[in-house]
Amino acid sequence: MLKTALALSAALFMMIAPVESRAAADPAVTPAAADLIAIGAPAPAFTATDSNGKTVNLSDYQGKIVILEWTNHDCPFVRKFYDTKTMQNMQKEATGQGIIWLSVVSSAEGKQGYTTAKEANELISKEGSNATARILDIGGSLGRLYGAATTPHMYVINTDGTLVYAGAMDDQNSVSHGSLKTAKNYVKATLDDLKAGQKVQISSSKPYGCAVKY
Repeated sequence: MLKTALALSAALFMMIAPVESRAAADPAVTPAAADLIAIGAPAPAFTATDSNGKTVNLSDYQGKIVILEWTNHDCPFVRKFYDTKTMQNMQKEATGQGIIWLSVVSSAEGKQGYTTAKEANELISKEGSNATARILDIGGSLGRLYGAATTPHMYVINTDGTLVYAGAMDDQNSVSHGSLKTAKNYVKATLDDLKAGQKVQISSSKPYGCAVKY
């Protein structure tokens, strides 16, 4: 009887616990490789493949600001940004300034957010994504390298190849579209600081969203 009660209590906790709390407790989304990255240190080099079958190397963008955006098209937190065109507008503004924006899908085959290359390109067209490329990280190696825990999880790399921001898109842990009205956008603030030639004021924050489906 006691075992049954404890099991029910644990199940209830998992149902009501915040998404980011469950992600933090899941060893699959807090890989040990995350210890290899640090704000102010060189961003880990990587080679990946995008939805068009093109090889993407971080080194190809030397001298440019690079933004990494972990995404999952079925995640309600991601949908908040895409359904309101917030993400697409940010991508367009950034790439228009010569910034490289790489959306990364680390969902494993058979799990939420997984897409084939064809499906990914159909989504890009449907959503009107303005990212430079969408990387298909099916094996999760890139996600684990950067310690990506949630969707979205954002990273900003400066022109020197240094990681200058990692964390949430903004300070509103909510799926509500209305939360965007009062949100402090950390990624935009980081880009503004870099543009002004000053030190990034907020270099990290706790990511929120759906756990990456490794």
